[in-house]
Amino acid sequence: MTSTATVLVSSAGRRVELLRAFREALADLGLEGRVLAADRSWYSSAGHSADAHFAVPSCDRPEFVPRMVELCAEQHVDLVVPTIDTELPVLAAARDEFAAVGATIAVSAPAVVEIAGDKVATHSWLTAHGFPTVRQSTLAEVRAGGRCWPFPLVVKPRFGSAAKGVAVVTDAKELDVAARAGEVVVQTVAEGDEYTVDALVDRAGRWVCAVPRRRLEVRAGEVAKAVTVHSPVLERLAAEICEALPGAYGALAIQVFAGEGFTDPTVIELNARFGGGFPLSRQAGADFPRWILEEIVGLPSSAHADGWRDGLVMLRYDAAVFVADEGSPG
Repeated sequence: MTSTATVLVSSAGRRVELLRAFREALADLGLEGRVLAADRSWYSSAGHSADAHFAVPSCDRPEFVPRMVELCAEQHVDLVVPTIDTELPVLAAARDEFAAVGATIAVSAPAVVEIAGDKVATHSWLTAHGFPTVRQSTLAEVRAGGRCWPFPLVVKPRFGSAAKGVAVVTDAKELDVAARAGEVVVQTVAEGDEYTVDALVDRAGRWVCAVPRRRLEVRAGEVAKAVTVHSPVLERLAAEICEALPGAYGALAIQVFAGEGFTDPTVIELNARFGGGFPLSRQAGADFPRWILEEIVGLPSSAHADGWRDGLVMLRYDAAVFVADEGSPG
């Protein structure tokens, strides 16, 4: 067991609440430590809320991983927390490089990241493992299928996140317009209320906890209002998905629609990272940051599947960080 720990939040952006959650977890565990932020932009609100903020290349640049590994070695980082979809495959593939300098990345195996990041792969995996999901096909097959694909339908970019480019179309003309977004998939409309289930998997691949939260309002692809809901049906479904995935680890966010009484649940997406609305689940008592840190530093686990608060509502609002401008060109 160690008495110190350093956490690095990668692509920190606006994830101030997540950064604070790890800082509070360190304090609750009695650990001396720091929470650092890395981002390609100086203009990161989370960066300016961290103990230290480091500029790094964009995750699609070849120098991203070497710089991140170097940063982890220099700052004695114990845990790296990814936050955006585009960095997940890069970091998942480099886990051994980070481990060599003593840093664990809270990211699933590359196979899980690939399944979650590609909607064709997601649908294939869900159906192959018998999990309930929507019907899905290509644009060409839907157009050729005629009445087999009645409107309305959902059009999504094959590779995308935060609901960017997602459209509900009601006729062939709208379908053609939505298809201009690039490579897309077409799905039937899922019925019922929409839930995100925040799930945690330990380093042995065991499911730890799942917290369903019903999405009440979404803004710019991220939940603005939500409420925690105890549902044995959704919690069991999330647990089964987590343990069936080939190498899941850390936080996952599973998007599901379900009817009244949680009937006919339909899984629509898997996200191999912390969901944007995770602060609600933590406030309800599912302290994933604490539980992840306990495992990293060798403390007894206080994790529990139950005991979190049902019916807790989150109403998000805008806040601001004010700093002297040192990031402007010139």
